[in-house]
Amino acid sequence: MLRSMYAGISGMKGMQTKLDTIGNNIANVNTSGYKKGRVTFQDMMSQNLSAAEGPLAERGGINPSQVGLGSQLGTIDNIHTQGNRQTTNRPLDLSLEGDGMFVLGEGDLTTTNSTATSLTGMDAELSYTRAGNFYLDNDGYIVNADGKYVIGENATYDTDANGDLTVQPGTQYNPIQIDPSAQSFSIQTDGTVKFIDQNGNSQTAGQIQIAKFSNPGGLQKTGANNYTNTDNAGLVDNLIVPGEEGAASIVSGSLEMSNVDLAEEFTEMITAQRGFQANTRIITTSDEILQELVNLKR
Repeated sequence: MLRSMYAGISGMKGMQTKLDTIGNNIANVNTSGYKKGRVTFQDMMSQNLSAAEGPLAERGGINPSQVGLGSQLGTIDNIHTQGNRQTTNRPLDLSLEGDGMFVLGEGDLTTTNSTATSLTGMDAELSYTRAGNFYLDNDGYIVNADGKYVIGENATYDTDANGDLTVQPGTQYNPIQIDPSAQSFSIQTDGTVKFIDQNGNSQTAGQIQIAKFSNPGGLQKTGANNYTNTDNAGLVDNLIVPGEEGAASIVSGSLEMSNVDLAEEFTEMITAQRGFQANTRIITTSDEILQELVNLKR
């Protein structure tokens, strides 16, 4: 069989994967915090027809003669560029301006004075996201659409000698809880969550902190706008205060939109379609050549 036929098949498979990625990008053009994918290709190992030879006294050197055997999938990259910001004026809609991700956690709550101070088993249940559409549950915890806790440095509630509510600093990797009886609340650019208690006093519920990765492209998508850490993502050990150490700042009342550019995706779609058609022509032409060989014997 002709090598060109198998080269054409490999090219068709590659173009199919490229079209799959483009289709997923277009489907998520309005998904908050979505990061587009990109496909790259590599050539396959080439078959050597003749090796290279060095120059001799009576002649010069000779280059190798090789025939390529097609293409193969190289990488499918996640492009973590900044998406556009959409203003919503909703205080629990948060967007990140810069590098970093919100941290989400699942697990059993360990409580002190009816206030959560940690999540047991949380290390195996951490996930990361750029989608900042958060909500309050019945107990005042800030959660995402799937009920996962937004993680940061939580404050511990207590009462002083006069019976007034006071807030003490907590520790990292804890859910953020706003007093359910609060009159109002706000979230600052550094992630500090403040609320007005029943007495009209300003209190601090905690501070949302973010995770930073040296290689965000190494994160693994798990669906529902979430990512999980991998051995190649380069997670910084400690959570970072928004706006410090080169980390992103938080903008309340807005959402980060998808970074998909429709004009670019449609152009890539045309390129992939024409690439697929060209590879089918290779197979068709190779088939015609084989047919001519078969017809030699009549």
